[in-house]
Amino acid sequence: MIVGQQKPLEEIWEMVKDRKRLLVLGCNTCVAVCHEGGNKEAGIIASLLRMKAKKEGVSMEITEGGVERQCEEEFFAPVLAAIDETDAVLSTACGIGVQFIAAFWKDKPVVPALNTTFLGGVEQIGVFSERCQACGSCVLGRTGGICPISRCAKRVLNGPCGGSVDGRCEISKDTPCAWQLIVDRLKELGQLDRYEDLAPIQDWSTDRAGGPRTLVREDL
Repeated sequence: MIVGQQKPLEEIWEMVKDRKRLLVLGCNTCVAVCHEGGNKEAGIIASLLRMKAKKEGVSMEITEGGVERQCEEEFFAPVLAAIDETDAVLSTACGIGVQFIAAFWKDKPVVPALNTTFLGGVEQIGVFSERCQACGSCVLGRTGGICPISRCAKRVLNGPCGGSVDGRCEISKDTPCAWQLIVDRLKELGQLDRYEDLAPIQDWSTDRAGGPRTLVREDL
């Protein structure tokens, strides 16, 4: 899932304070799971902005709505009219959703209510941890299902590094060494011999830092 975190209200206000009609648009998939950007959160942000506008003496009509996913056009239907009637959209989606909405309504400013932080999983209620950096060349089959790219501070592919002490990363004694986790997991699977297989030099051209990518499925 994509994890995000709401921007400070003052930062949001600076982006929307000059608008007369604002739509706060929720996204009810990833960012709703982490309780940052679903319909409920969109409603809360809208209420806070109404109070802020009243306090600042600004006349602003603020409405709220939401769709299942802002990253797929097929889900836009319920909010077509609402977007047409507003002069700006405050999206509580991840950065992908913001860009999708902006691409379809080129005449309207679309601004983010969240900072998109990482791809992660739910450790427990209210705790989310990074698990994937979308490198485009997955090594999980070799590392027992534990990603050294997202969980190692140095992105070491043949580890551990010299800074690992007693199974902990040198950046913090509270951070487990990713490669210690990998070794322990391979032992559990009876595959510790795989640890001795050296990873080839990584082709980082597939990494998210290598430029924009598009996946086309011909069978869809």
